[in-house]
Amino acid sequence: MGNKIQSINWDEIEMETVNASMRRRIVTGEKMTVAKIYFDDGFVVPLHCHHNEQITQVIKGQMQFVFGEDDPEELLLNPGDVVVIPPNVLHQATCIGEVEEIDMWAPRREDWLDKTDDYLRG
Repeated sequence: MGNKIQSINWDEIEMETVNASMRRRIVTGEKMTVAKIYFDDGFVVPLHCHHNEQITQVIKGQMQFVFGEDDPEELLLNPGDVVVIPPNVLHQATCIGEVEEIDMWAPRREDWLDKTDDYLRG
């Protein structure tokens, strides 16, 4: 993208079907990735971690997060809630209702961009 400023509408971005219960649209810059994600009720984002810092904001539905493995911490996110997930923290999420959310990562999610995010493609 370089230094060119772009205005993009989410509806203009191609919807990617990741699996039967997850769809997403991705925007990426030089240093970060943003995705608008749609999950079906009951979908579980498998336990995983990554070197990227992540910020998740729920727009619709609820997400029940579990952080860590040995002494897990649980957090229920409702519409309007935002969570900051530090790098390398194990996490999983269960979707309650039809979920729409926005995730942001720095640095960029190269595994999402090159489609090597096998933990979601199951």
